Formats: sequence, C-alpha cells, structure tokens
Amino acid sequence: MARLPNNFEDRTSLIDFCRATFPEAVSFGDEVPDADFEPRARGGRRAAEEALHEVEPRLYAKTRNSFDGAVTRLSAYLRHGVLSLSECRDYVLDLAGPGGGGKLINELAWRDYFQRVLDQQGDSLRHNLEDWKTGLEEADYADTLPDDIRDGTTGLPFIDAMSAELRETGYLHNQARMKVAAYVVHFRRVHWSAGADWFLTHLLDGDLGSNHASWQWVASTFSHKPYIFNQSNLDKVTAGRFHDPGSVFDASYDTLNDRLFR
Repeated sequence: MARLPNNFEDRTSLIDFCRATFPEAVSFGDEVPDADFEPRARGGRRAAEEALHEVEPRLYAKTRNSFDGAVTRLSAYLRHGVLSLSECRDYVLDLAGPGGGGKLINELAWRDYFQRVLDQQGDSLRHNLEDWKTGLEEADYADTLPDDIRDGTTGLPFIDAMSAELRETGYLHNQARMKVAAYVVHFRRVHWSAGADWFLTHLLDGDLGSNHASWQWVASTFSHKPYIFNQSNLDKVTAGRFHDPGSVFDASYDTLNDRLFR
C-alpha cells in the first residue's frame, strides 16, 4: 500500500498525489477540481442532498425492479454516513406520505435490519447463519471464486456485463446483485462467502451487514429457500437486453430446481 507523504505544499498537490496513487477513488468533496478528473462517484453532503431530492417514491415503487427503473442511488451515501436512514425516511414521508412512500421506506427498513443483524452476529456473519436448504453439503461448494467470473469471461452476456460494471463503477442494481449471486452460488456451486467478499472489494456502498446477509439470503443460509432466476425473469427486468436463448438460465423453474438442487 502506498505511504502518504507527511507534507504537501497545498491542497492541489495532495489531490494530484491521490489521483496518481488511487485512480479509482471517489471524489474527495463537493467540487471536482477540473474536468479531466472523473471520479467513480460524487461524494460530499451537497451531492447526497441533491440525490435525495431527486428521489421519486411513487415511481420507485412501480419501477424499482427494472434495470431502467427509478432507483435512488442513495446507498453509498447511507453506507458512509453522509445521509441517515431517518432523514431519508422523513423526506420520503413528507414528499409522498405513507401511501406513496411505503415501498421505499420498506427498503430503508431492510438496510436498518441488516445493520441490526450485523450488530448481533458480528464477525459470525461471515459464516453460515443457518443450514443450507439446497440439499447440498458445505463441501459441495468451492471455496474460491473462479477467474472467469471475476474477470467477466464466462461467455454469458449478463454475467460478464455485470462483472465488468461492478469492477468499473463500484455499483450494481439490486436485481443484478441477486442474480449474479444466484449464478455464483447455485449455477457454479461456489460458496456464498467467496462471492460476498468479491462484491465487498468493489462496491462503493458495500458493508458487511447488507452485503453478506443478502448473499446468505440468496444462498439459503439466511432464508427458507435458495433464490434462483431464469431467462424469462432476466428478460423481464432488463427489457430483453441480455436475451440468450439456450443459456444455462433458459429453462423453467421446475427444470432449474431439479438441475441445481438435490
């Protein structure tokens, strides 16, 4: 890891050093110094408030599962404490009321819940909270993430595109996170913890509570059944962007369940 020098002549020299040393860093504040610097995300309280004020709770409720839906992109600000859950809740209630803002408030509640799970479980969240409900044993799952998933060279358009997006932007739509996790754990039989650690190294909004608990939910070690998807469902949420006839996803749920689980 690069060592930070003790002294800089001015703020500009510090920024220049950080750009060269940490080229994928998030913006340091509310203002980007020049047009040549394109951070992976805009940081600062001002940017967070602007993002919050762009939220449309009713449209979010209707479209949030679509890759082109009106998602909030507030997660990184919440993760790093730039926004609080309570102020987001209050803003949504003031804007749309319980009827219009209920779905978004439910999602904020999930984030709160996962933090409470982390408070209770601590580092044990890195391990299975419950038994698998897949009919498989712990030893059936590989310990390490295959390189083709990490590098985006599986040959599956959806998985490869999401792997690249994760690495390049530090963000994935929630549906993408669930489906990539399902592919890793159930279609490739890789232990959920290997995938969760991979996500955590890239996600700008990544935290142990939301990330690892969600991977366990997909895996079935923190839910009553494993989560999977098929090509039809993928086409629905992506408007057919990754339509891939004959892929490993192109089957009925009954067929996939018979194929993937015991």
